[in-house]
Amino acid sequence: MSVPFLRVERLTKRFGGLVAINYVSFELHRDQICGLIGPNGSGKTTLLRLITRILKPDEGRIVFKGEDITHLKPWDVVNRGIAGTFQIMRPFRHLPIIANVMVPLLAARARAHGEWVKRIEARALDALEFVGISELALESASGLSQGELKRLEVARAISAEPELLLLDEPLGGIGPVDSGLLVNSIKRLHKGGRFGRLHSEGPAVLMIEHKLKELMSIVDRVIVLDHGEMIADGKPEDVVKDPIVIEAYLGSGAPAAGQHAAA
Repeated sequence: MSVPFLRVERLTKRFGGLVAINYVSFELHRDQICGLIGPNGSGKTTLLRLITRILKPDEGRIVFKGEDITHLKPWDVVNRGIAGTFQIMRPFRHLPIIANVMVPLLAARARAHGEWVKRIEARALDALEFVGISELALESASGLSQGELKRLEVARAISAEPELLLLDEPLGGIGPVDSGLLVNSIKRLHKGGRFGRLHSEGPAVLMIEHKLKELMSIVDRVIVLDHGEMIADGKPEDVVKDPIVIEAYLGSGAPAAGQHAAA
């Protein structure tokens, strides 16, 4: 296994008297797709926002590729090679879809590659093609379905070829067809795919998702949060059978999580 790509050390975030993230520590390797699960309010989205520096941690630190990025600005984190999607999508609804993807390509990380400056529109179209909506490139983002908006979010995140991709419920609120397309896109991306040209392998992925069946089909590791604390970290087949996880995530009267994952 590779040297830790991302290292989170005793990360803590408080909102007044509420401890949203409580001394969470873990490592993520470049060759991993890691699922992040837990009940609503367990701190999953807060954790991603801390890594992207949208939120400032109260304690702990974040190390990416050996560099302490704890005190960097969000745009500096992006330029280090970290990108993500949001649970609540905020596209530029009155711009064409392709323009939505062109915006991230204005970042210094993208502009550092000279050919992208000349081919920014083609690069954006490439990202849209990767997620399967290139035929809608000139349409307004306001006319997209929920599933298409999710795919647009992923296209924007991957357009500058991040080395670490953070996904916040990319399959939430969309049907099985769109879910399947997105899962396949994420798998291809991680394996190098068409967006692996700058590196010998695709990005590491940390992915929040409540659809356990789809999540378990793509990840090789699962981290579980409950009340801001990490209660499990391991292989999917082991984590879904953990009584503590079943109690916290599904409730004491629920069937085993493994049954849900296999449903």
